[in-house]
Amino acid sequence: MKPELLTKEALSAFAVSHRAAFEAELKTLVEIPSVSADPAHAKDVRRCAEAAVSLFERHGGKAEILETEGNPLIHGWFGDDAALPTITVYNHMDVQPANEPEWTADPFVFTNDNGTYRGRGSTDDKGPAVTAFFGALAAREAGVPLNLHFLWELEEEIGSPSFEGGLRAHKARLTTDAIVVSDTVWITRGKPSTPAGLRGLKGFRLTLETADHDLHSGVVGGAARNPLSELITLVGAMFDGNTGEVKIPDFYQEVVPPSEAELASWKASGFTVAQFKQDHMIKGLRTEDAMELLTRVWGKPTMEVHGVVGGYTGPGIKSAVPARAEVKISCRLVPDMNETMVMERVRAFVRQHNPDVEVHEEHGLAPFKGHVSGPYAEAIRDAYQFAFGAPCSFTREGGSIGAVKTMEDQLGCEVYFLGLSLPEHGYHAPNENYDWEQASGGIVAFARYFQTVSGFRK
Repeated sequence: MKPELLTKEALSAFAVSHRAAFEAELKTLVEIPSVSADPAHAKDVRRCAEAAVSLFERHGGKAEILETEGNPLIHGWFGDDAALPTITVYNHMDVQPANEPEWTADPFVFTNDNGTYRGRGSTDDKGPAVTAFFGALAAREAGVPLNLHFLWELEEEIGSPSFEGGLRAHKARLTTDAIVVSDTVWITRGKPSTPAGLRGLKGFRLTLETADHDLHSGVVGGAARNPLSELITLVGAMFDGNTGEVKIPDFYQEVVPPSEAELASWKASGFTVAQFKQDHMIKGLRTEDAMELLTRVWGKPTMEVHGVVGGYTGPGIKSAVPARAEVKISCRLVPDMNETMVMERVRAFVRQHNPDVEVHEEHGLAPFKGHVSGPYAEAIRDAYQFAFGAPCSFTREGGSIGAVKTMEDQLGCEVYFLGLSLPEHGYHAPNENYDWEQASGGIVAFARYFQTVSGFRK
């Protein structure tokens, strides 16, 4: 190991000297529209996997495409010495669709505005992935004695349906001592935070058909059933749209409330309601109390309506009674909730209130309770402090990363988080972006993390 290459000054200099290469590699990946939700982009998803393999090979590493029943995995690595510890970095290369009208430029044309990188996938999750990759290059140049492995997925944005099977099929080549994920968001710039838990997700649709075709409201109105109004009534009975409180019996029964220590860490995270509203461009909230808001986002389950389908939606009014309607809903789940139990309660409630309504399950992700103690957690704390000059807070994420619990279960090792994105980067939003300040600091942080964990001998 060359300690002189692992000082903060040396690692910062490494980041600066490799900035052009970093930006070129990020540009290549961002300009591949690897939208996993759209079958029309299947060839782009495959092209992204091939580009990722080329990235490793260009920089002296090895990589392979691991086939699954769905989209492939990418496994890349530097070093494969059985006598050394192995750390795996997980990221995903698939992205959300980018059809929002608010985009100010082509979402799949990478733009660099003086160190602000715009384009779909720039922060979720290609920018952090390339950052971790260059952190590995810095550690490798310094001779850090560690097997550096990477596992990149191409189905995270659709719930990782093939990920578990892929891990089982390729388990022998993916053995590792610990996993670090770089796909999370800080509370605010300058104040590192890392999740000690993720909410799970369970989606479902409610459908109702009451006629073969739309009907004239003057001829049948008042006599014919209206599936739109019936579904709206049902949803109103399921939860309070103003407060968010779910009214389904026993919905909250398994919820584990946050501990006093967790609440203290959340309070120290730098969160403010004003910044939260600004970052997400929110006009109104259900509460203006900071801790109540954090508890709602991180520590409590939710039910949300995402879309209502049915009837006439063109200009003006068409006075018809629709024949069919659909409501799209999902629940965010917290420890120790179980998606099967949640759906049993939903189905029972629907049967009781409107037995003609059909419930269609969508994908589900289990909640994850993370780790805040032990040597790997301390290595995360140290890496943030070293690179960004500020201590990190262990918080939770309101979102879900389905692969996390799957990796712990299938690979038998703990998962930690070294995320770099910021609220203003716009996860899943139009004009998504990433920036050099976070990337350069992230390169330093990852190199430091790799140096630290290389000392955790077998």
